[in-house]
Amino acid sequence: MLRVEATLRKERGSMDKPFVYVTRKLPEEQLSALKEEAHIEMWEKEEEPCPRAILKEKAKKAHGLLTMLSDTIDEELLKGAPHLKVVANLAVGYDNIDVEAAQKHRVICCNTPGVLTESTADLTFALLMASARRIVEASDWIRQGKWTGWGPLLLAGADVHHKTIGIVGMGSIGQAVARRAKGFGMKILYHNRTRNPDAEAELGASYLPFDELLEQADFVVCLTPLTHETKHLFNRSAFKKMKRSAIFINVSRGQVVNEDDLYEALVEKDIAGAGLDVFAEEPVQKDHPLVSLPQVTALPHIGSAAVETREAMMRLCAENIALVLRGKQAKTEI
Repeated sequence: MLRVEATLRKERGSMDKPFVYVTRKLPEEQLSALKEEAHIEMWEKEEEPCPRAILKEKAKKAHGLLTMLSDTIDEELLKGAPHLKVVANLAVGYDNIDVEAAQKHRVICCNTPGVLTESTADLTFALLMASARRIVEASDWIRQGKWTGWGPLLLAGADVHHKTIGIVGMGSIGQAVARRAKGFGMKILYHNRTRNPDAEAELGASYLPFDELLEQADFVVCLTPLTHETKHLFNRSAFKKMKRSAIFINVSRGQVVNEDDLYEALVEKDIAGAGLDVFAEEPVQKDHPLVSLPQVTALPHIGSAAVETREAMMRLCAENIALVLRGKQAKTEI
């Protein structure tokens, strides 16, 4: 009898608390900031997105949502979520959220800038180096039993040191990538919506118009956010302006690139190669045209995928939701 009463008290206590829905299965210890504040429910899968129908159903009673880039938070969902106060996105980007609609419905939106800057810069430069030196291709060469001898130009790639890097999007991640490039003695060019005097003073970076950067860079690194202005910024015209020896790196958003144009540019040898951590539609299947090309190094959107960083992102999302539910300002409100 006592056990039944205790269970009922526990259930009543959970019902009294705000309800927060998490759209992926996350380690509970990373959500500790929310445990006393809210009743938490999670989608049961780690790598499979929460179905839209389930998300909409949970949003009807949710006071907070902890979302992924794969979750679309739009007018339809917000209109059906009368109790919703906060959406915390587990990413620095938030093109999956209709921020204007959220403001109309008085829903606070948060992201996770800062905590992933250095990890994403590490991955960006690793992808640049892997693409230049054909690291993945060389590893597959052994795994496929193709290494039967040595030749002077066997899997020869391109040097990175003392080359010219052109960074499109000189935000915090762009600057972190530039610091790594400086260590390799690279000449640093950049293009941004506005000039970045700090990057110029600290890193010796030179601002150029977009077309001039494309013409001069040996490595063109895309780190610009996805907006109406940047969608398909990298198209056939842009690739034709690049050096035929140039390598294109994208760790931004897949839709910044016209993938059909990139495929044609690679097949026609307008550019030498590409390193891609993001694609227009994810997850990418193995028969995707770009993945079939040996001069493409493809990764499954792992820019910030270091254990320490991802855990810090989870904790920040939990803290943001908890603060808003307490009537306080979130740490990283969009």
